[in-house]
Formats: sequence, structure tokens, C-alpha cells
Amino acid sequence: MPNFSGIWNLKEQVQAIAAGRWTGLPTGELYAWGDGVSGKLGDGTTVDKSSPVQIGVLTNWARISAGGSHTASIKTDGTLWTWGSNLNGRLGDGTEVNQSSPIQIGALTSWLQVDAGGTHNAAVKTDNTLWTWGANGQGQLGDGTTVNKSSPVQIGALTNWVQASAGDDFCAAIKTDGTLWTWGDNPSGPLGDGTTVDKSSPVQVGALTNWAQIGAGDFHAVATTTSGELYAWGSNTNGKLGDGTTLSRSSPVQIGALTTWVGVSGGASHSAAVKTDGTLWIWGSGLNGRLGDNTVVSKSSPVQIGALTTWSKISVGGTCSTAIKTDGTLWVWGPNGQGQLGDGTIDNKSSPVQIGALTTWAQASVGENHTVAILQGTTN
Repeated sequence: MPNFSGIWNLKEQVQAIAAGRWTGLPTGELYAWGDGVSGKLGDGTTVDKSSPVQIGVLTNWARISAGGSHTASIKTDGTLWTWGSNLNGRLGDGTEVNQSSPIQIGALTSWLQVDAGGTHNAAVKTDNTLWTWGANGQGQLGDGTTVNKSSPVQIGALTNWVQASAGDDFCAAIKTDGTLWTWGDNPSGPLGDGTTVDKSSPVQVGALTNWAQIGAGDFHAVATTTSGELYAWGSNTNGKLGDGTTLSRSSPVQIGALTTWVGVSGGASHSAAVKTDGTLWIWGSGLNGRLGDNTVVSKSSPVQIGALTTWSKISVGGTCSTAIKTDGTLWVWGPNGQGQLGDGTIDNKSSPVQIGALTTWAQASVGENHTVAILQGTTN
């Protein structure tokens, strides 16, 4: 029986909404820190912050996603909000004007999930329709063109999309039938369709029907299946695919033989995943300690971070990483030149450090050099 509560399993949430049994999203305060260029922190300034600052006083933020130079979020009422750089219309408000505070996109209250990429965004509504906006020079919006869009556009007419992930100039999405689809820029095979040819409309990746979660990174992707397998494909610089090599792959390759992978995240030069036993694993570039294994050495296969079995959620970005434990504490590591770790310094950290003493962090997302997070309150 699916667990019809929480916000972490999108497939189960969609089932719950359809069945009329959804219990609601957690309310929460919104915080941001790191590089403030173009206003992507949302605090009304363009000044860097090395410690978390609350964005406004509202407590109804539900989902958050940090992109390259902008941020997107959904509130518990299903409204969509964005802020930061608006180059090529990536904020979706019909303009190209930067915003240093959150602005609502349209008046709809049916947004379910959003992912901010390097220059564009992908989102899914509660009716399982797929929407994209922003830069489109390589067809990364998936609407069959290479024309930028400054407002959300629906991709096709299908109503069976469940999760979308925006990477660096490409997208990947999973349907309710468990199939995986990709589109956009394809120089090193990040589309996973066995080619290096760009696609401006969604193409199916293989024939599997048990894809569970997808994380699009910088020209690579990592994904899990419902049976707990881990796959990766695309650019393999610094071993960020985790297959023990640095060879790019234009089709998904399974990483090891384990079937205990439950959560993944793809960044610019490294990737990370959590297992069902609560252990945390990471691989790729070790520059400035971004792997968190107390070294600066790159790894082409997953390495465990410490021995703890209490890791719950992971997000890796352009440089650094964040993770939340089952006790609700927030941990960060990696480069920190713009204060993106949030520990009050600009010193790099090669091992996880806790941010403050709070135990109610619900969600965190890392962008290029900034981080956003939701501090959970009561439920709606």
C-alpha cells in the first residue's frame, strides 16, 4: 500500500491525489545562502550570504529547486514562484527582467513538482501534464523547437508525467508507466538514447518500465529503478558516472549489481546516492573536497561517506553538496567560496559539517553556487 503522506515519493503522491487520499504537504519556512548574484537567493539583494537567511516570513513553502543562477519553488497551495536571473526567460514570468525576490508565475494552483536547470526549467502539474520554459537553443524545452520561451509551455498533450529533471541544456522525465524520456543537448550522450544527436522532443530511453527517480546533471544523468538498481549515462569527466571508468556512455549503464539504491542526485562534476540502509555514497570530482570523504581525490566508483546509516536526502550542485539526516539535521561539504555551505565561513570543507542545531530541515537543493532549503513546520 503506498504511503499517502509526505512529499518525497512523487509517484505515491500522484496516486494519492487521484484517489482523493492526499493528506497535504508540510508547511515550511524558506531559507537561502551562498552566491547572491542576480538575486537568486530571493532576499531582495544581490549580496552573498554565508549563513542561512529566511526569505520572507511565509511558512507555506513546499518544494524548492536551485538552478544555475535562478531558483524555483512551489507553495502548499500549488502556486509556482521563481526568482534570480531571467536571461532567456528562465523565470517564466513573460519577461527577461531579473528578480531578487520570489514572484508568482501565473495564477494556477496546480503545480506539483519543479526542477530548475542550468538555463531552463521543467515542471509537472497535478493533472500529470509536463511544462517547460527558459532557454531552448539545444531543444532542451522539448517543444519541437529551439526558440526560447519566457512563460511555461505544455509539452504535448499527455497526462501521464510524474517527475521531470532539468540538467545543463537537457531534460529527463519519468511517466506514470515507469518509462524514461529525455530531450535537448546530447554532446556526450546525456539523453541516453544511444546517440550524440540533439533532440527537441522527448525520446524514450530503452524499454524499461520501472524507472523510479531521475537526476539530470551537467551533461550526465543518474537514475534508480523501482527494484533498487542504479544507472548512469552521459559525460563521465572525473568518473561522475560511477562505473569505474572515465568513458562517456550514450546509453544507461548499471552501476554495480546492488539493488538497494533509493535516492540519487546529479551535479556538475559529481553524483551522489542514498541506499535503503541509510548510508550515503558519492563519486566524481574530488576538487575542493566536494565528495565529502575527507580527500580532494576524484573517485570513479561510489565511495561511502562515513559509517552512519541515518542519511535521508541528498542534493549535489555545481560545486558543493547537502544532505539531510533522518533526525532532520542539515549537513554540507565541498567548495565554499561564495558561502554556499552556509556555515558562516568561505572555507572549503572536505567532510560533512552540520549547519546550526535545528532538527526540522525538510528539504534542501544546491544550485551552481547557492543553496536553498525548507525548514518544516506543521502540516496543512
